[in-house]
Amino acid sequence: MTDPGDRAAQRHVLLEWAWSLVRLDFVGIPFGALFFCLSLTPSLLPRDWLYAGIIGGLNAAVGYGIGVVVGILFHRLVLRGRAWWPPSRTTLRWLEGLTVAGSLALPVAIVVPAAAWQRQVSALMGIEGPATLGYYRALVVAVLFGGVVVAVARVVRDAIRALARVLIRRWHVNDEVALFIGTAVVVVLLLTLVNGVLFRGFLAGASRVFQPQNSTTRAGVEQPNDPERSGSPASFAQWDTLGYQGRNFVATGPDAAELTRLNGAPGREPVRVYAGLQSAPTDTGRIALLLSELERTHAFDRKVLAIVPTTGTGWVNPVAARALELMYNGDTAMVALQYSYLPSWISFAGDAQKSAESGRMLIDAVHQRWARLPVDHRPKLLLYGESLGSLAGQSAFGYLPDISRMGFDSVLWVGPPNASTLWRALVTRRDPGSPEVAPRYDGGRTVRFSQAGDAAEIRRDSAAPWPGTRVLYLQHASDPIVWWSPDLLFSKPDWLSEPPGRDRSPAMRWYPFVTFSQVGADVFKAADLPGGHGHNYGTYVLDGWVAVAPPPGWTDADTERVRVALEKTMAEDGPPS
Repeated sequence: MTDPGDRAAQRHVLLEWAWSLVRLDFVGIPFGALFFCLSLTPSLLPRDWLYAGIIGGLNAAVGYGIGVVVGILFHRLVLRGRAWWPPSRTTLRWLEGLTVAGSLALPVAIVVPAAAWQRQVSALMGIEGPATLGYYRALVVAVLFGGVVVAVARVVRDAIRALARVLIRRWHVNDEVALFIGTAVVVVLLLTLVNGVLFRGFLAGASRVFQPQNSTTRAGVEQPNDPERSGSPASFAQWDTLGYQGRNFVATGPDAAELTRLNGAPGREPVRVYAGLQSAPTDTGRIALLLSELERTHAFDRKVLAIVPTTGTGWVNPVAARALELMYNGDTAMVALQYSYLPSWISFAGDAQKSAESGRMLIDAVHQRWARLPVDHRPKLLLYGESLGSLAGQSAFGYLPDISRMGFDSVLWVGPPNASTLWRALVTRRDPGSPEVAPRYDGGRTVRFSQAGDAAEIRRDSAAPWPGTRVLYLQHASDPIVWWSPDLLFSKPDWLSEPPGRDRSPAMRWYPFVTFSQVGADVFKAADLPGGHGHNYGTYVLDGWVAVAPPPGWTDADTERVRVALEKTMAEDGPPS
């Protein structure tokens, strides 16, 4: 039977340990407050109070940790052994009180300009910003979230110390060596847990969440009857194998009758070819199926053939697809391949290489078949990629000249992720004097970049002369998918040293770690902006197509006529799924 005194002692020890998880270090407090205040400075996109609180809490916890380390080092290297340190108890209490008071007052005061900054950023996006009073809720969220992060870090610290004590008592290891070994063991265990068990569990959980959706069909979407579509009764790719996004792709878009009404000339049924993950058991099988579908639909007899590497879920931007079909009155063929059913950010984190391999396989296979055609009987070969689909498409080319050498007529890449190797190489080697946010490479002979603020800007960026293969990147200055990079942790990018891009706040500044976390958090809300901002390129994808692949005799009036039709369809269908 346990002695009541022992139980009381155990409870006392447990309470002391629990209190140690939330008790704050004197030096860490001002650092945490500083990092919180910096986190409320403007980023690429506007943030509501909840999002601001989470980002602020994370940054406050990191700042607190840095402050603790700085305090320990300063005490050991500067204060230890000084005759004047420590000061009297009264002086020390006053010093601590003033520091804590200032550290509390500064975050309270910073909310006022922070809310104003968010209204400025929101105005750039054409949306309403937050009210100042409501934004104070970010403080509460930051305290709670930051406290949890600090408590978890202290649990890890205590685990290291406990292991070190075992090494010292049992094997009489030197204190510093025991602490080093304990740290190494705990860090390795944590990395194994996070990268192995937790990450695999996260992916498995994500699969259980998103795989069922891949088997569903959006309301109102029905199996096509036109033989020009995969999934039709005439198709080799069965309807129920195409996945959620694949069924959306092949069952929607304009038909010949709609095209005839819009363009005033007899339209053709557009060809849309697609293979889902379940369409064949292997990558090779799915590629073979796509080639069979291209042959069956006579896709190589069309005026243009567009290869479209998809995003993580297998999504093809319906605006981009419909725009090209409207421009060419249906004399088009598009081919796409699903490689995952996970959202792009999960797919990228889980296996970005899979996206690259899928894009490379698709492009190589279709190109090889196209290249066997007589030169005067080939359709124009186009390539389109958006977001992770852009990264997948770029993976097929080691260098820019490969695009021309392979015979591509036009390439349109929208919102390229910062990790895109070709994009990074071009931006890094841009012409001297051109800014990172709107670079120029080799005088714009083959590749050009546009911030895509409006149709006129895209026309200026793609103005003639532009002979030969045309490659165009659309990249908003406010698109975090384009600008987020691990480099933001410790180095200031050129795009934050240059005059701000079209819709980036001039008040945005770079701070170590803080900017990395701000822009990283922006990624998750990048598509939730009005068209023309963030990762939503709206109908400006049409202007991109017009820039790189205009039909003969195409005019600005034709572009606006198609834009009206696109906007009408977008209003009827709602946001793309």
